[in-house]
Amino acid sequence: MILITGATGFLGAQLTKQLLAKSIKVRCIKRASSVIPEVLKPYESQIEWFDADILDVSDLIDAFEGITHVYHCAAYVSLNNYNEKEMMAINVDGTANVVNLCLSFGITKLVYVSSIAALGQVKPGETITENNYWDAYDKNGAYAISKYRAEMEVWRGVEEGLKAVIVNPSVIIGAGIGKQGSGKIFETVKKGLNYYTSGGTGLVDVEDVACLMIKLMEHEVINERFIINAENYSFKRLFTEIAVALNLKAPEKELKEWQARLFWRLASFLRLLKIKIPVVSKDLLKAAFQTQEYSNHKVSSLLSYHFTPVNMSITKSVNGIKSF
Repeated sequence: MILITGATGFLGAQLTKQLLAKSIKVRCIKRASSVIPEVLKPYESQIEWFDADILDVSDLIDAFEGITHVYHCAAYVSLNNYNEKEMMAINVDGTANVVNLCLSFGITKLVYVSSIAALGQVKPGETITENNYWDAYDKNGAYAISKYRAEMEVWRGVEEGLKAVIVNPSVIIGAGIGKQGSGKIFETVKKGLNYYTSGGTGLVDVEDVACLMIKLMEHEVINERFIINAENYSFKRLFTEIAVALNLKAPEKELKEWQARLFWRLASFLRLLKIKIPVVSKDLLKAAFQTQEYSNHKVSSLLSYHFTPVNMSITKSVNGIKSF
């Protein structure tokens, strides 16, 4: 039987759906308070749900009974450094727990979902590959650090005999995106966005990420990492295509970095005065003006895989939020 952590999340739910379509038996870990995603409701009778806290080893021990393969998707995703404590606990300590139990139970293979945030940064114009490594803690935010440290737990497990594959997805979008995580990008454009920033990043469809995770689990490859990225987009292009799909006006004005930093300092001052204003973290501010491009050559070559075009993924994402 296969165990999936984070099965109620955007990616975890899609992964579970695809495994069930292959008639694979799955046990899915969720919190007692978690809501079953709409995409999984038709399959509830086929899923063995298991209430457990990723930080509670005694819960996890019971969940691991009879398991042969593990997909570890559970994570705390945030570009707000105010959530650092929670991210370090769930992403690092939670992953350490999963790795330790994989070793104790003799799990055949682990596929761990990391992030492009855990990869090294490069100079403008260069493309990030699996050969780029973490360069410095002081250049990265709390989320990136937590995912990097979580990867170190997986590699530690590999040194102790664990067979594992790490996937580093870029920004995941697609059907069922909702309003949280990357869905906030679409919600922001939907509410009206007049400005764009000069940065850019990679994007990938949730169905592609889940499909590739399954293929990598079934493949003989072990102890490797793979970037999962369909295309690299500027934020201007991304916001424009989302706006067009929503039949809205695209943002036409570029927000300069100095303007954003000035706003951030003003916002920080106003919050000190107990004046309510949306929180914009340093990590988010940095990401908005940073351009990083990612290569998908390694996974595409190994599996002869063709990614869903991002414009199609944007359409699927928009169709899912129009009713909200």
